[in-house]
Amino acid sequence: MACRTGAAELLRGLKANGIEYLFANSGTDFPSIVEAYANLPAREAPTPLIVPHETAGIGMAHGYYLMTGKPQSVMVHVNVGLANSIMGIINAASDNIPVVVMSGRTPVTEHGRLGARATPIQYGQEMFNQSSLVADLVKFHYEMRYPEQAGMLATRATSLAISEPRGPVYLSLPSEALAEKTEDGLAPPPAGQVAATRSAPEPSSIARAAAWIAQARSPLIICQRTDPAGLDAAALIRLAEAHAIPVVEPFSLRNVMASDHPLFLGYDVKDPLAAADVVIVVDCLVPWIEKHHRPDPAKRIIHIGPDPTFGRLPMRSYQADLAIAGDTALTLDALNAALTCSPDAVATRRKLYTAMSAKRVASADNTALNGQADPMSAEWMSRCLSDIMDDRAVLFTELGVVPGAMRLAGPNRLFTVPHSGGLGWALPAALGAQLADRDRLCIACVGDGSYMFANPVACHQIAEALRLPILIIVKNNGLWNAVRRSVRNMYPAGAASQMNTMPLTSLEPLPDFTLIAKASRAYAERVTNGQDLPGALKRACAAIIEERRAALLELQVQISDLY
Repeated sequence: MACRTGAAELLRGLKANGIEYLFANSGTDFPSIVEAYANLPAREAPTPLIVPHETAGIGMAHGYYLMTGKPQSVMVHVNVGLANSIMGIINAASDNIPVVVMSGRTPVTEHGRLGARATPIQYGQEMFNQSSLVADLVKFHYEMRYPEQAGMLATRATSLAISEPRGPVYLSLPSEALAEKTEDGLAPPPAGQVAATRSAPEPSSIARAAAWIAQARSPLIICQRTDPAGLDAAALIRLAEAHAIPVVEPFSLRNVMASDHPLFLGYDVKDPLAAADVVIVVDCLVPWIEKHHRPDPAKRIIHIGPDPTFGRLPMRSYQADLAIAGDTALTLDALNAALTCSPDAVATRRKLYTAMSAKRVASADNTALNGQADPMSAEWMSRCLSDIMDDRAVLFTELGVVPGAMRLAGPNRLFTVPHSGGLGWALPAALGAQLADRDRLCIACVGDGSYMFANPVACHQIAEALRLPILIIVKNNGLWNAVRRSVRNMYPAGAASQMNTMPLTSLEPLPDFTLIAKASRAYAERVTNGQDLPGALKRACAAIIEERRAALLELQVQISDLY
C-alpha cells in the first residue's frame, strides 16, 4: 500500500515541484521523514543529503541555485536547528535565493497521538510561534496543520519562492501532522502552480528612459549581479556595446562583465559616478555608499529590476528619478530597442572608454605581478587563482580575492558573499556548486576568520562524504582585518589605529588549517612565498582532478587597508 502520511506527501510534493535535493540536518522531529524515505521509491522524493551543520545546508542550496537556477530544500531540527540556519537564511533573503526551508516543530500534544511528546527536549523546545524566528526574512511562512495539506504546501511554497522577486520561504512541520495518515478523498493531487511569468516593463517608462540616455553626454550603467543563466548579463552587454555605455560593478555579487571588456570600468564607482550625467542602476541593492558617493541631484538616476526600490528594506534612500519594474533582461532589451544615440557621441565614448579600460587592465596586471613577495599580496593571489580558471570554473569569495586583480572571462565566474555579510557562506556555497556540476572546478577563497565561521570540520566531512572535490584557499593574516579596516576608516587618528595589535581583532594563535583539512583526507599545503603559489595550485588541482579529493591551500597574505 502506498505511503500516505503527511511526511510522505510533503516529500512527494517537493519532488513534483522540481526539488532535487533535501539538505537535511536531522533531529528527533524527523522520524516520520525517515520512515517516509524508507517506504517511498527514490523517484518520488528529493534525494536526501546529510549535512552535519545547518549553515552548511543553506549555503549548499544557495550555491546550487547559483549554478542551476533551480530551487532546493533544506530541513533542520525544530527551533534550535532553525536558529542555526538563520544566518544562511539572511544571506538567501539578501541575494534573492529561492530555497524552501523547513523545520520540524516540537509536538503540540502530550499523549494519544502518534508523534506526541516523548522526551524532555520536546517540552524545552516549545515556542508560541516558531515561524517568528524567520518571519522578517522569508517571503512566505506557514505551519502545517493537517497531513492532507502537505503536497499543496510544497507546491505553494516553491511557486512563491521562484516568483520575482525571488527569495526563501519557510514551513513549520509539527510532528503529529507529519506522522498522521491522510484519509481517502482529503488529499487529491495538488493542482500545479508555476512561477509568475516574467514581467515586461511599462512602454512609456522605457521611452522616457531612452530619451534621457539619448540626450546624455556621459551615461553610465551600474550593476552588481546577473541571473544564474546569464540572461541579464547578455542583455546588459548588448545595450552597453550598441551605444558605448560604460559599466561599473561596485560591490559585485555575481560578476557581469569580462575583466578586459573595453567598456568595463572596474569595481570602483567613485570616478565613473562623478563623471556621469545619466545613471542606469541595474538590480543593485547597494549601487554606491551614500555617505561617500552621493550623486549631484541634477543627475538623472534610473533604477531597473524586478523590485527596483527593494521594498523589503526599511531604510534605503537612493535617488530614483525613474524606477522601472520588470524582468531585468526584458527591460534592458526593451531599452536597447528604444534607444537611438548620436553616432558621433557613440564613437567618441567608445574610443574614450576603450582607452580607459586598457589602462585599468595594465595597471591591475602591474600591481598583481609586483605582489609576489613573502608574504604575497592579495592581488597576486587573486591573479594566480584566475589563471587556473578555465571557461567553466567558478570562484566563491568571502573576504578573499580582489576582483580587480583577476582576469574573468565572462559573467557568473566570481560569486561574493551577499551584502548581508553572514560569514561562513563561501565554503558551503562552493560545495553546492560542485554538487550541481561535479566536473567543474569550484573554488572557495576565504579569510582565516571566515573559514572558521564556515564550521570547517562539517564542511570537510561533507566534501569527503559526498565526493565534492572543491579547492579551498584560506587567506591567513591572523586577524579580523575587516574589523581593523572599519576602525581605521572611522578613527584614522584614533588610539586604536596607532596600535600594532588593535583590540578585538587578533586571531592568534591560529590553528593549523592544513591539519583540519587532512583530518578528512583532503590534500593540504601551506604557502608563504608568492612565487611558490602557481606550483602549489598545480599540485592542488592535480589532487582534485586525478584523486577526486578536496584540496586546501593555506596562504600567508599581506595585511591590507583596502581588502
